[in-house]
Amino acid sequence: MSLSRLLSNTTFLAAVCLASVSAVTAAGAQSATEIQLSYKDKKFDPAEINAPANTPIVIKLKNLDAKAMEFESKTLHVEKVVASSSDATINVRAQKPGRYEFFDEYNEKVARGALVVK
Repeated sequence: MSLSRLLSNTTFLAAVCLASVSAVTAAGAQSATEIQLSYKDKKFDPAEINAPANTPIVIKLKNLDAKAMEFESKTLHVEKVVASSSDATINVRAQKPGRYEFFDEYNEKVARGALVVK
């Protein structure tokens, strides 16, 4: 086999592999569900948020208080400090159906909410 034919076959095989990987990646990618959440006076609004099962979740959190807060959920394995009067994006992996509690770590006893995944 000549060198030019071998290179041509190798190039073709590489192109086929790249196209296959791109197709699998596009098919496996899921659109995230975006949820708006605000925090003020030691309360989340809404206190209960909903998302579909097996879909990544993006929580857009607005801290409307004059103090920083820390969004935390042990069951979702996330925590994020949000400065006063600022916004934060919290990425959550796709979850199975269930109820997932979250809270402000600085006011854990009163500032609580839940993500319900159906």
